[in-house]
Parts: sequence; structure tokens; C-alpha cells
Amino acid sequence: MYAGLMRSRIPAGLLLASQAMGPLWAQGYGPAPGPPYPGNSEITFEWNYSSPSGVGSFTCPSGGANHVTKLTIFLGTIPVGSLRDTPALLYNFSTIEVPDGNGFVASTGLGALSCQVNGMTLDYSGPPRSASQNSSKRDSVPDR
Repeated sequence: MYAGLMRSRIPAGLLLASQAMGPLWAQGYGPAPGPPYPGNSEITFEWNYSSPSGVGSFTCPSGGANHVTKLTIFLGTIPVGSLRDTPALLYNFSTIEVPDGNGFVASTGLGALSCQVNGMTLDYSGPPRSASQNSSKRDSVPDR
């Protein structure tokens, strides 16, 4: 049997890992509901983009994606350790292949926060639309 796995297109380690993860996926483990940024964040601006046909793409300093159908970018500050107001850019997105993706950039103060969005429609830009943003300021990270 081992020799058969060696010749197959699926490596044995991947096959075993997928069998081990199956029960976890079946139990519905996934992203927790709520805002896609840490508690005590100060989100000051939001952009929402869409491309139902999946021709969109974006790049940010920490990553990006192709075949994007939906993208939301948040700009503001997040708490990092004892620093309460670290400039940050956070994003979540969906692609044709990946239904839930996200990323972030926390600034060190030495560069610019920027993203490039291609082939997508800007549906909204302005103050954060999430009503839960205000309540998140009271969550998770205590003031020192």
C-alpha cells in the first residue's frame, strides 16, 4: 500500500492531514462572528468593493488575491502590546476559490499604508458602516 501512495498524485502526508482535519471542518470551526479587527480598535474609514464575475484583484503590503468577488478594507488604529494607537490597514475578501480571506498591515511608522484594487467596483467609501465597531472599543484589550 505504501508504494501505491508514493506513485499516486496525492502525497501520503496530505491525505492523512485531510483525514485528520475532516472532523474539525464538519464541526463548523471557522471565523467567529463580529468585526474583523481587534477590540479597542479605532476604525476611521472603510472601503467596500465588488466584482460578481470574479475578475477583480488587489494587492496590499501584506498580500493580495486574484479572482476577487468582494473586498472590504478598514483603515484605523489597533492596540499592539502597550501601544494603544498603532496605524493599521485590515482587509477581508472573497474569491471564486476562497470564500473567506483576510489580512492586515500594522505600521511601524516607517512607510505608507497602501493597497491597489483592480477590476472592481467601489460600492462604498466613508466612515465605518459597522455599528459593532463602536462596541468593539470596549472589548478584549484592557486600557493600561
